[in-house]
Amino acid sequence: MISFFKENTAFDIKSKNKIKKWLKSVAEGHGYTVGDLNYIFCDDEYLLQMNRQYLGHDYYTDIITFDSREDVSSKKIDGDIFISVDTVRANGAEYGEGFDREMMRVIAHGLLHLSGFDDTTEKLQKQMRAAENDALKLWDTITMS
Repeated sequence: MISFFKENTAFDIKSKNKIKKWLKSVAEGHGYTVGDLNYIFCDDEYLLQMNRQYLGHDYYTDIITFDSREDVSSKKIDGDIFISVDTVRANGAEYGEGFDREMMRVIAHGLLHLSGFDDTTEKLQKQMRAAENDALKLWDTITMS
C-alpha cells in the first residue's frame, strides 16, 4: 500500500490515485511489486534533522530513502521516503523543470532507489537519470489518459 503523509509543511500531494498507479507501474517495470511504501513530505529543517540523525550528514537534501525490507533480496518494495518540499521547489526553479515536474522526478527517484538503483558514481547517476526520465514519460501517458 502506498501512503502519503506530511510533516512541517502545508504541501498536499494531488492526484494520489494516479500517482499510486504510476508508482506501481514503475516498480513492475523493474521487476518489483509495491508493499508498504510511505512518502513523507516535509520542510528543509525536518529533513536536515533526519539527515543528521540517521545518516550522519550535515547538509540539506531533497530526499532520503529508507528501505525497510527484512530481506534485501526481496522483490517487494517496503520503505519510507522523505521529501523536502522546500528543496524540491528550489531545485525545480534552478533546473528549469518547475515544481510539479521536479516533485514527480523526486518521487520516482525514491522508488528507483528501492528498486536497486544507486547514484553514488557518475555512471550510476546517468543510469538513475535515464530511469527517472522513463518514469516521467510513463507519468505523462498516465496523466493524459
